[in-house]
Amino acid sequence: MTGYRSWGYGQDNGPSEWHKSYPIAQGNRQSPIDIVSARAVYDPNLKPLIISYESCTSLSISNNGHSVMVEFEDTNDKTGISGGPFENPFRLKQFHFHWGTKHSQGSEHTIDGKPFPSELHLVHWNARKYATFGEAAVAPDGLAVVGVFLETGKEHAKMNRLTDALYMVKFKGTKAQFRSFNPKCLLPLNLDYWTYLGSLTTPPLNESVTWIVLKEPIRISEKQLEKFRMLLFTTEEDQKIQMVNNFRPPQPLKGRVVRASFKA
Repeated sequence: MTGYRSWGYGQDNGPSEWHKSYPIAQGNRQSPIDIVSARAVYDPNLKPLIISYESCTSLSISNNGHSVMVEFEDTNDKTGISGGPFENPFRLKQFHFHWGTKHSQGSEHTIDGKPFPSELHLVHWNARKYATFGEAAVAPDGLAVVGVFLETGKEHAKMNRLTDALYMVKFKGTKAQFRSFNPKCLLPLNLDYWTYLGSLTTPPLNESVTWIVLKEPIRISEKQLEKFRMLLFTTEEDQKIQMVNNFRPPQPLKGRVVRASFKA
């Protein structure tokens, strides 16, 4: 999108303005959504989610000016997900977070109207069907994103390696090596999930995502969450703007059905 590199989460370039440059923002399968648990349909044909993150192929951690992201080597199917609503395995490409300024907001999806302080997104692509991530990212069945809610509570020991690395990517456009981190430690024990057809939650907002939103949150400490809030939306040269409230609010369901892998 030429001349529009400046989408963000501010007053003048935030989610309510995105449709001006990305008309798909008003499409029929936009994300995130509010999941109304009583209206989700239990589907006994949904298979359990199989997560194989054994060979932890993480490469780097970076600040892209919108979030903090950990990228993975995605040349084979060793790190990915299968089962669930999928016929093909999907490869892990990256994960990133969304968070708020205060405890009462931060997640993108909400459950029965309730937001969480943060949400983790693990982004996967359909490498059986598409040659590259870019090709998958524009296809209706190209991406699978696992959403995990973060609640605050006691410290998450395994998360320290990540939160301790955040100082290295404080500014927009910075990147640091971040190898052999296994994101399996960021998943809850219970993999019950809701699934629905949606989109990327940041521009270009492609309607290419099958969402898997895990019912059970993980816990991190307030102190760990504070480290995310030390990141900046801005480069070292700019006037500092704290990276917080980098979430898109829930979008209209427009007739979509949310399926549940578990009986309510």
